[in-house]
Amino acid sequence: MKKLSARRRHPLAAVVVLLLALAATGGLYAAFAPAGKAQADETAQSLAIEEGKKLYAVGCASCHGTGGQGTTDGPSLVGVGSAAVDFQVGTGRMPAQQPGVQVPKKKVIYTQAEIDQLAAYVASLGAGPITPTDKQVDPAGADVAKGGELFRNNCAQCHNFTGKGGALTHGKYAPDLEGVSPKHIYEAMQTGPQSMPSFPDTTMPNQEKKDIIAYIQTVNGSETASPGGLSLGGLGPVSEGLFTWIFGLGALIATAVWVAAHTAKAKKS
Repeated sequence: MKKLSARRRHPLAAVVVLLLALAATGGLYAAFAPAGKAQADETAQSLAIEEGKKLYAVGCASCHGTGGQGTTDGPSLVGVGSAAVDFQVGTGRMPAQQPGVQVPKKKVIYTQAEIDQLAAYVASLGAGPITPTDKQVDPAGADVAKGGELFRNNCAQCHNFTGKGGALTHGKYAPDLEGVSPKHIYEAMQTGPQSMPSFPDTTMPNQEKKDIIAYIQTVNGSETASPGGLSLGGLGPVSEGLFTWIFGLGALIATAVWVAAHTAKAKKS
């Protein structure tokens, strides 16, 4: 009997096999690559927390406790979140030089990388407000007029209507907002440092925060002119009225005294 001749393969069979192999390879990549990336991110986060813990032990634990539970010299940090750390340390307010009614802004002693590590460690102690991204704080395209309305309704009572700041009770004060970075303004609204109330996204959405940032930057910008002339620091009508009374009335009194003195001298002569 003649042997049956081997069945000839279709010319496209090799192409099909190659496509199946590539598909299988792509499937394996899709299955394992994300897991690998997630694992790498988790490792980086763990390293940041570990480094942040070391920094915390040196610069923060003496006041806030070894585990962030707080002491008589400093409040608990459990649940304050990374945004509070980025604001307080990023503006130089922390570590504090000494306890007081209000911790002032001063020179920053940590690098941004170290601040991020501290923030990662404190965030690991309990969930809290997260450090905003550049996109969240970018005021480009924001509504300045809406921001002005929001600022006057929620912030001007303490910070003055142009953000120049002002005195509060018991030795506290609202700081000047001129020159403050958008990220730190956003974080202050998120966390409510010192005597300031907090405005979480449930109360003041992201867009409204950006509108406020845009307003603050606009009224304190170099291109913004005061229609009233000399602004006296933008401290408002009370200070401007007091200035007028003190210096204006003083000038009138001085003029009256000068006129009277010279009139008397003329009569004698």
